[in-house]
Amino acid sequence: MKITYAPNAPDKPNPHNVSAKPIYDSEHAMAVHITLQPGQSLKRHATPVDVFFYVLEGAGVVEIGDEREHVSRDMIIESPAKIPHRLLNEGDQVFRVLVVKVPKPVESTKVL
Repeated sequence: MKITYAPNAPDKPNPHNVSAKPIYDSEHAMAVHITLQPGQSLKRHATPVDVFFYVLEGAGVVEIGDEREHVSRDMIIESPAKIPHRLLNEGDQVFRVLVVKVPKPVESTKVL
């Protein structure tokens, strides 16, 4: 059994300059724990595989394609492969999201 305490996982440098902690990585899928402080956001990008976001804490905005929705704790948001998307924290509290990519991508994510 392997247990990872997400808050203690090391941050991975990323083009978004936010806290991004890879907490699960197998040949089949990967999961990243993202923390956005107030005013932070991910740059618009497209992943080569389907992604879902599970909001762990706080509230924020998810943009996928031309859609924009306010989301909050315990919501799951599906994002299809190759569709530009991003997460934004426009509030004054921390916005934490679990990002799961299935299957594990073999191509790089493209920042737009």
